[in-house]
Amino acid sequence: MPSLEATFRHQEILEVLRRDGQAHVARLANRFGVSTVTIRTDLEYLEHQGLLRRTRGGAVPAEAKRFELPLEETRQMHAREKQQIGHHAAGLVRDGETIIVDVGSTTTELAKALSPSLRNVVVITSGLNIALLLESHPGITVIVTGGTLRPLQHSLVNPYGSLLLQEINADKAFIGCNGVHPDKGFTNTNLQEAEIKRAMIEAARETIVLADHSKIMQVAAARIGPLETANLLLTDRKAKKEDLELLRQTGLEVAQAT
Repeated sequence: MPSLEATFRHQEILEVLRRDGQAHVARLANRFGVSTVTIRTDLEYLEHQGLLRRTRGGAVPAEAKRFELPLEETRQMHAREKQQIGHHAAGLVRDGETIIVDVGSTTTELAKALSPSLRNVVVITSGLNIALLLESHPGITVIVTGGTLRPLQHSLVNPYGSLLLQEINADKAFIGCNGVHPDKGFTNTNLQEAEIKRAMIEAARETIVLADHSKIMQVAAARIGPLETANLLLTDRKAKKEDLELLRQTGLEVAQAT
């Protein structure tokens, strides 16, 4: 697994590609203060993940790719803030509830933080890693949505990913995303997962979106839904006050985990 420093470079390299359509080894090396050998190693890793295509002297976006990093890497980004959000969200779960837990690094922290004293809770999840985390919890019954496996996030998607969700009436859905914007709403990097998130929202009485500060005011490719689809946005203390005020002006309730 890449180091935290390498993961940061990977995210920034993908952002350069998203913005400029190309990236140059020498410029990246100068930007990050590392050697060109290090940058070439970064590009080789990202190409192996299918996230870009290397060229002479640099890289260009991989055709039809959505610039996702594996779950094991995204968990390292803003890890403390994600833990705080996950712990806060876990405290919203009550005995006897049926909850839906989406895939992602922040929702994984929620699963890890669920109290061992909870009883008669049903967790429905599309995340295989989350199901495995909770399989030994004495007070939780785990239901996996089924569908087609996406190895990058250990997630289950269509085809057949939303059939079970159509039969569920959950109390709460905890949803992750890649972007929260007052006009564009909640968005996600991957279209297949966005479809499942929409089905999760439809299946729950209450929707709580978990998004660390890096997602605020960002817009990703796939639309999940407008801000009014959520009852609560839970973020961290590093989110800018002025950005949160813009979101609150739309009617969205926002809370910050500590």
